[in-house]
Amino acid sequence: MANHKSSVKRIRQTLARRLHNRYYAKTARNAVRALRATGDKAQALELYKKVSSMLDKLAKKNVIHRNKAGNLKSKLALHVNKLS
Repeated sequence: MANHKSSVKRIRQTLARRLHNRYYAKTARNAVRALRATGDKAQALELYKKVSSMLDKLAKKNVIHRNKAGNLKSKLALHVNKLS
C-alpha cells in the first residue's frame, strides 16, 4: 500500500475514474452492437445519430481514443448506407 497521502488519494481517484470510464465505454460498445444488428434503415439512421454523438463525447473526454471513435463512426456510416 502507498505511504504518502497524495498516493492514497491518487489511487482512490484512479479507481473511481476507471469504473466511470468502463461503464461509459461498455455502454458505447453495446450501442454499436445494437446499431450493427439493426436491419431497418430508418431505425439505423436514428440510432446512428445517437451512437455518433456518444462516441464523440467519449473521445472528447479521453475515454476512447479519437481515432477509434472516427474509425467506428466511419464503419457504422458504411453499414447504415448499405441498408436498403
